[in-house]
Amino acid sequence: MKKYIDRKKIGARAERANIASIGGLVLLLASVLLPLFLPKIANFSFWLMVLGLGTAMVGIYYANRWVRKPRPEDLLDKALKGLADSFHLYHYPSLPSDHLLLTPNGVVILETVSLPGLFTYKDGRWKEAMSMGRALRYIVEEHLGDPIKSARLTEQVLREKISQTSAGAVPIKPMVVFVHPKALLEVDRAPIPVVLAEKLKKQVSMDTARLDDSAYQELDTLFQKITLGK
Repeated sequence: MKKYIDRKKIGARAERANIASIGGLVLLLASVLLPLFLPKIANFSFWLMVLGLGTAMVGIYYANRWVRKPRPEDLLDKALKGLADSFHLYHYPSLPSDHLLLTPNGVVILETVSLPGLFTYKDGRWKEAMSMGRALRYIVEEHLGDPIKSARLTEQVLREKISQTSAGAVPIKPMVVFVHPKALLEVDRAPIPVVLAEKLKKQVSMDTARLDDSAYQELDTLFQKITLGK
């Protein structure tokens, strides 16, 4: 399996997250020290505290997304290890979903959720069993939202992009993948496949005709462009 990822882009996002986190903490410290050393402008300490708290929370939120390990792309690489070189995995393309898999028979959209805990899908609704630790971290961590809706949105955007090429009609299979090692699932009649990372490899096959070589190459070129910016 071939993998494509713009490490510089990921590194830049991680760096910005770290700068925001540290900058927010510096502002919070300044809000405490200002009344002690500059009492004449102590009124500004409240606004420094608000700004510092907001900046730190934004930084921590994005650090959880772009810095914290294990990284979703690494977990996907591990889950799909051993696939043939005709399978190409693209991390963080310019799409609503963060990962795409080009197969000999079509395209698989991998909408990932990197959260621990028990997640239930029933009657068209998602529910998350909220632990105390998760509740305390909720404001600075990603939220579950509706990953099925996100995967389908990516399918619409992707079909529009493919329609601008000469690849023709391309089978697209949207999926939701829970990549966190401590994620648990209870899924009842989901409209698209919803799986844990450990079961992903068996689910990416597509019961469709094989893509012709020209369509396959054109899709690969498109996906590299929206992933690597080339």
